[in-house]
Amino acid sequence: MGTVGELLRQWRQRRRLSQLDLAIAADVSARHVSLVETGKSRPSADMVLRLAEQLDVPLRDRNRLLLAAGFAPRYDERPLGTDALAPARDAVARVLRAHEPYPALVFDRGWNILMTNRAVDRFFAGVAPDLLRPPVNLVRLGLDPRGLAPLVVNLADVRAVFRARVRRQLATVPDAGLTALYEELLAPGAHDSTPGSRDDAGPSEPDRAEPGRSIAAESDVVIPMVIRIDGRELRLFSTITTFGTPMDITLDEVAIESYYPADEESAAYFTDVAVTDSGTDPVGN
Repeated sequence: MGTVGELLRQWRQRRRLSQLDLAIAADVSARHVSLVETGKSRPSADMVLRLAEQLDVPLRDRNRLLLAAGFAPRYDERPLGTDALAPARDAVARVLRAHEPYPALVFDRGWNILMTNRAVDRFFAGVAPDLLRPPVNLVRLGLDPRGLAPLVVNLADVRAVFRARVRRQLATVPDAGLTALYEELLAPGAHDSTPGSRDDAGPSEPDRAEPGRSIAAESDVVIPMVIRIDGRELRLFSTITTFGTPMDITLDEVAIESYYPADEESAAYFTDVAVTDSGTDPVGN
């Protein structure tokens, strides 16, 4: 770990801000920002947090800044299943239930699935059991030939969306675990050696029936994920929901991804197989 000044400089440069930009945003002098970054001035804990707020530093990394400055961490990290986070967990569960009969799930900063609603169960039915042992990684599940990949018509499009989202995440918040996941599954050429990779190792039967088909080129609104299941083709798009003012690291890093039908035929499928049990289960239970 570097000095607090070095770490703040890295975050400032990552956000493409000048010292003057940061100083104006934090209502301090540019000279003071310079002194902090060069180690000539030791910032208070409040100053560290003020600068971190303007730099949009995640709570986990704000703790690292505080430690580097010689202060105790300010933010706790508690599992979502603990009593302390019960109100937040219950709120997430209500969102998941309310979204049925459409699928929705909760994942963390590393794309590990924490909760799902029951509409997801049908899609997991054919997944290899080892892929559903916690922690269940959404990227791995979506791209693995033993996971959801055989269901996905436009796997290349979905891989490209995953790649763009993880790249964007890493550009904002560097993370060793996420970098390893990217290099394993998403870096150009990384999936060439994955046994059964549909979009590069050879097209599946449905793909051969529609040579050169580009789902992305067909849409001028969103790029849907197209899934074949139960003899029907579903087009889905998704939205992401996060906590607005988290003070716990876990809540700062979780997101709810909710999937919606992109056409009437897809909506009709979910109506036909509407989930009768409106509860929610953590993945793996």
